[in-house]
Amino acid sequence: MGYPHGLLSTRAIVKPGEYAIIPPEGRVNNVIPNIEACNVSILCSPKIGASFVMYIGTAKPGGGTTSPFAEEPGVESFMFILETEGEMRVGVDEQEQTLSAGGYIYAPPNSGLSFKNNSDSPVRFLLYKQRYIPYADTAPRCIVGNINAIEERCYDDMHNVFVRDLLPSDLAFDLNFHTLSFEPGGCHPFVETHVQEHGAYIYEGEGVYLLGEQWLPVQKDDFLFFGPFTQQAVYASGRGRLTYIYSKDCNRDVEI
Repeated sequence: MGYPHGLLSTRAIVKPGEYAIIPPEGRVNNVIPNIEACNVSILCSPKIGASFVMYIGTAKPGGGTTSPFAEEPGVESFMFILETEGEMRVGVDEQEQTLSAGGYIYAPPNSGLSFKNNSDSPVRFLLYKQRYIPYADTAPRCIVGNINAIEERCYDDMHNVFVRDLLPSDLAFDLNFHTLSFEPGGCHPFVETHVQEHGAYIYEGEGVYLLGEQWLPVQKDDFLFFGPFTQQAVYASGRGRLTYIYSKDCNRDVEI
């Protein structure tokens, strides 16, 4: 990047356990064992108060894992491909899939997730992992899909806000991923205050987000962390859609 022009500044806001906005300008690349020829930045981890870890990365041609990601016992993982001209070859339990832009894969606990960019173009991706919470004798399965093949539905009977569910809603799964899209001027139906936490990546548009008691501007390529019971809502404020993909813990009671 070279020498800065003017005073150093940042839009990053970090309130551990409550919320965070991590814009792209302040991210640094991290060395992640067993991931090579990739620029990877850790966006969120237990160090900020989250129960999950989320990464953003760019795999150079030929880049990927040298051994499965998140293969630790009891850990589940998820990968989403951001806008790209390339493709990622992804494997779970020796079954391989090719993912293009909008593609995603969920790897059940104890299986791990392998990936490699076999194309000639860089591939941008999100990675996620958390410890799975078992329930009775259920067990989740590998899920592969693409958001472009999922029909949007109106969110809470509003015709300018749309949602897509990426994973099944059955009790075998203790998390889900969704995309939420707001047409210009669209907003949440109410200010949410709930026990679930989220990791959200904005891949389209801009808006003004309520986090805690502050309304804050957000835009494409920002990452947001929402801690439990943090007040949250958004207005889409740009000329086009505001869209983000986000994680949500679900289908489990709270331990006491």
